[in-house]
Amino acid sequence: MAKRVLVKFSGEALAGKEGYGIDTQILKFIASEIKSLIDAGIQVGVVVGGGNIIRGVTAASDGIITRTSGDYMGMLATVINGVAIQEALEHIGVETRLQTAIDMQEIGEAFIVRRARRHLEKGRVVVFAGGTGNPYFTTDTAATLRASEIGADMLIKATKVDGVYDRDPNKYPDAVKLDTISYDKALEDHIKVMDDTAIAQAKDNKLPIVVCNMFEKGNLLKIINGDTSLCSVVK
Repeated sequence: MAKRVLVKFSGEALAGKEGYGIDTQILKFIASEIKSLIDAGIQVGVVVGGGNIIRGVTAASDGIITRTSGDYMGMLATVINGVAIQEALEHIGVETRLQTAIDMQEIGEAFIVRRARRHLEKGRVVVFAGGTGNPYFTTDTAATLRASEIGADMLIKATKVDGVYDRDPNKYPDAVKLDTISYDKALEDHIKVMDDTAIAQAKDNKLPIVVCNMFEKGNLLKIINGDTSLCSVVK
């Protein structure tokens, strides 16, 4: 069983049916799922995207906002989501620390890997916000980076589907779920689990990427306990 994991949530997942902003009922569900891991003695880091508020690429699409500024706006969105997740976790009694890649001491600690590891060892959840702190990198890349830095046993990409398919299961009823995919195959086929930079980084650090449905109660703990039927694994 994995002892230390990093869970990556998309920002869009926090928006619920509205498609924008933060649905507090989804926050409550995510917090309870993370708490189940903490209660099982697992150390948990979290990275969250910002697409429910703004996406840098979209903001910069017509050229009025530069890509660099758009990406910084996206990083700030992840901080908003990070604060929300911290609040939801602490609301149910889970001690949590927010660390940001962009210095904003009134909101969270600066990211320091040794401090993050110490928090994890003490049973605290660490929410990593602000992406990598650099434009032109996605929060998927931030997730593989932070997972590698803290020495996570696996990176869980919590999505709306139960794994990776050979084609879109929403469009093709005969789509086949792929239980295991090699890093090289994932890169060759440009599968949409994570961007190529993130997958290449995971490959370099021998970090398994687990893709699962975040909306199935108990999934995260079952997967960490070894139930591979609920997910796809890139390794």
